[in-house]
Amino acid sequence: MTSSYERELFAAGFSLIAGADEAGRGACAGPLVAAAVIWPQLDLLGITDSKKLTPAARTAAFAEITSHALAWASVAVPAPECDRLGIQQANLSALRRAVLRLSPSPEYVVIDGFGLDGLPCPSLGVWKGDQVAACVSAASIVAKVTRDRMMEQLHLEYPGYGFDVHKGYCTKTHQQALDRLGPCPAHRFSFDNVPAAR
Repeated sequence: MTSSYERELFAAGFSLIAGADEAGRGACAGPLVAAAVIWPQLDLLGITDSKKLTPAARTAAFAEITSHALAWASVAVPAPECDRLGIQQANLSALRRAVLRLSPSPEYVVIDGFGLDGLPCPSLGVWKGDQVAACVSAASIVAKVTRDRMMEQLHLEYPGYGFDVHKGYCTKTHQQALDRLGPCPAHRFSFDNVPAAR
């Protein structure tokens, strides 16, 4: 699934191309997780936007990516920090930190959605990048699987909310649990529905 973006970058002489994406931006509980991946110059089998994969396929893809990537990194921003920074700044900070953790450092970065400053190399924001660039798809999968595992752990710490099922997003089931139990430390109080449930 190497995209035209990546093929052109490889043809231009860039060999270390990173993709970056996040998971959990729109959730009212749990961390925001950003990931960055440098993938070898070849097509990825079975790698696509994480939202299009079943949980089992995502887990298998995660194992393939983390085993064969030239470099990968993830950064989690806990709920209180998301509230303190605001979700957009938390997102940008996490993406930047994930890219800066890569070793070797990338020569170019393709980011899902929008550009990112503060990087030591050129970058390109691509609309729906997780659907059109293999390196961004790989980062999407790493971010999603990493965050899902964190939400499963939060389910053990705060049972009753169903974090293992809805992963902190604003579903009807989640809201019913929130109204019944009130918010817990894993909730983001910057979302109006959270303090309203007190």
